[in-house]
Amino acid sequence: MPTLFLSHGAPNLVLHNTEAHRFLKAFGAALPRPRAILVATAHFMTSAPTLTADARPETIYDFGNFEPELFRMTYPAPGDPALAARAGALLDEAGLAAGTVEGRGFDHGTWVPLTLLYPAADIPVVQLSVQPRSGPAHHLALGRALAPLRWEGVLVVGSGALTHNLHELFGRGYALDAPAPDWVSAFGEWMRAAIEEGRTDDLLDYRRKAPFGLENHPTEEHLLPLFVAMGAAGEARGERVHASAQYGVLMMDAYRFG
Repeated sequence: MPTLFLSHGAPNLVLHNTEAHRFLKAFGAALPRPRAILVATAHFMTSAPTLTADARPETIYDFGNFEPELFRMTYPAPGDPALAARAGALLDEAGLAAGTVEGRGFDHGTWVPLTLLYPAADIPVVQLSVQPRSGPAHHLALGRALAPLRWEGVLVVGSGALTHNLHELFGRGYALDAPAPDWVSAFGEWMRAAIEEGRTDDLLDYRRKAPFGLENHPTEEHLLPLFVAMGAAGEARGERVHASAQYGVLMMDAYRFG
């Protein structure tokens, strides 16, 4: 299987016919069908790696002030406790002690993109948490530990955002179709070049080396899933498969590795 990094943007991505919406809606058919999906999601934050182990996860609405119809949507995909145990064992073997949790449903970092990619909701899904205080190198190591899952039919997905500055978004009130300002697009292009050229060391130090790194990610949780996807791909280089912006400051870029 390949691995993916997907920018999920705002929860209402699933409602609006934007470039990113159309891309995700078509992209699932272009991928080999996985037997299961493991999503490292920016909206599941813990101090140590944690995997969801429910057989029948619920859909949760970890947001407010969006369209009412979002709160009526569900993503009834099954969970996969066996995959959670397998992924946990791989992380433990790599010295990255992992735990499991039950009773935590699919957050919007998971169900929003998967609703577009796999609307039938018939592929088992497990979520992996991110550790915002641990940085990119830690998440690259998480991905590398999980790389064997690719050969077991598991699609490893990092779900976050290529750029994510909510203070700027809400402070300036960008429209949904607003173009990316220069400081956002410059960061996006630097990331594209670094990923496609395999400049892993530069990417791990993106906050210093990328133009406007801190401005585009005042906090890191939405970029850390990228490093999980990179690590799980092993030596495979990434390819940008989609580029667009929503609300100006949210780059919706997507990458495929392998």
